[in-house]
Amino acid sequence: MQISRRSVIAAGAALPLLGRDARAARAPGTLSFGLSTFPPNLLPWANTGTAQVTVKYCVMRGLTSYDDKGLLRAELAESWARDGDAAWVFKLRDATFSNGAKVTAEDVKWTLEQVAGEKSTAFMKNQFQSVAAIETPDARTVRIVLKQANVMLPEWLASPHMPIVAKGSTDNNATAVTVGPYSIAAQEKGVSIDLVANPKYYRAGAPKLKNIRFIAYADENLRVAALQAGDVDIIEYVPWQSMTSIEADKRLKMTNVDGPFMALSFNGNGAFKDKRVRQAVAFGIKREEIVNAAFFGRGNPLQGLPIAPGTPFFDAAAAKHWSYDPDRAKALLKDAGVGGGFATTLLSTAQYGMHKSTAEVVQQNLATVGINVTLNLPDWATRVNLGNRGQYEFCVQGTTTDNNDFDGAATVLDGELPPNNARSVNIPTPDVHALFDKGRAEFDFAKRRAIYADLTKAALDNCFLVGLAWRAQGYAMAKDVQGFVNLPGAMTFFSGITLEDTYFG
Repeated sequence: MQISRRSVIAAGAALPLLGRDARAARAPGTLSFGLSTFPPNLLPWANTGTAQVTVKYCVMRGLTSYDDKGLLRAELAESWARDGDAAWVFKLRDATFSNGAKVTAEDVKWTLEQVAGEKSTAFMKNQFQSVAAIETPDARTVRIVLKQANVMLPEWLASPHMPIVAKGSTDNNATAVTVGPYSIAAQEKGVSIDLVANPKYYRAGAPKLKNIRFIAYADENLRVAALQAGDVDIIEYVPWQSMTSIEADKRLKMTNVDGPFMALSFNGNGAFKDKRVRQAVAFGIKREEIVNAAFFGRGNPLQGLPIAPGTPFFDAAAAKHWSYDPDRAKALLKDAGVGGGFATTLLSTAQYGMHKSTAEVVQQNLATVGINVTLNLPDWATRVNLGNRGQYEFCVQGTTTDNNDFDGAATVLDGELPPNNARSVNIPTPDVHALFDKGRAEFDFAKRRAIYADLTKAALDNCFLVGLAWRAQGYAMAKDVQGFVNLPGAMTFFSGITLEDTYFG
């Protein structure tokens, strides 16, 4: 009988049943982090989920990033300012890449050119098509000239998918030369990634730990068991059915944030080309059932666009647009010429309970209005690949917006952007695209708010994305883990950036 390393890890995770707690024996200065999946890749400019972001933020940095309140902070750029109507100037700090070379303006220029290049597959490629020129007057100064005024540039550069890469290296995770508080010391594909502190990291006093060990526990019950056993010190994606027991465990603590959401995206090459069919889906779902089935009541129905309550652009009236109305759903299907119903396939995944449960509720609800849904539930990596290729009829999304600005919703609403796992495909959205552009060019908040009110009406009418549920997004950890912060709203998936300030105390 062969025993794999994965089975040893899984067996160790089951030991809380024996009352074991290994925390007292943890290696000094080493934090173990239980990921919800092994990152499909660590390509600097790709987006393949939260696990990837958590690791990337430990080994890569961009010009800007976020502090523990989710607000912009200086990173490789120590300062930035507008320069005229359509340009920004960034002053670089003294920082060193993992190969020992200094970070220079030429590295920044090269990175932006790769992201925006014709053959680029970068997640942020479309945003950086707005760059007209990149000037490097000296080694520590970058002037980015845009095709029009753009209030969002510093925020775009804070994305975890916009790290600066040394000029001439590639976006392949095996060869890209980056800079961050940690470096990768070793990894076992599908199992673990070991990081070691970067002694040349530019932020004084960081990182506070010597090592971080990421261990993948795709099974959410094993991930919780590993935390309870002391095999790991912190876990992401706390399963909602386990939150009560974790809250009751005096050795542990948990932090939840509302901001991520569940939604449906569509492929316009088929029945969902007709917006009336998409509208029928929107009115045919009991969102409270998803909150209860997928999140054990720890969430709220999402009946509008994913603009989180408490953020500046939240519209309370628009947030109740898609109330449950099966009669209206049936009428819309009849108007669309499919009153007798039709069959379709819903892409989701069985790897995360929230995705599977959401898909099952959608399947059951839509059957009552005449839409017969077959579920396709592959593993997460396959789900991401199919989504990125647009190989689905409609699919369950579990995501968040790019940031807490309304513009962050472009990643899930703007169908003029290249095909991506995060949004519908083959559904043109020229009006919405134009309104996003208009909002980015406006620096007056009141005027931006009016622009986004128009955009909201268009997006709700066309149903490019059908919201289902807000969900409480949780991290759980040992009581002595300090400094880790679950960032607010849409920033929660970026919480791994606070690992540089995490320590035992």
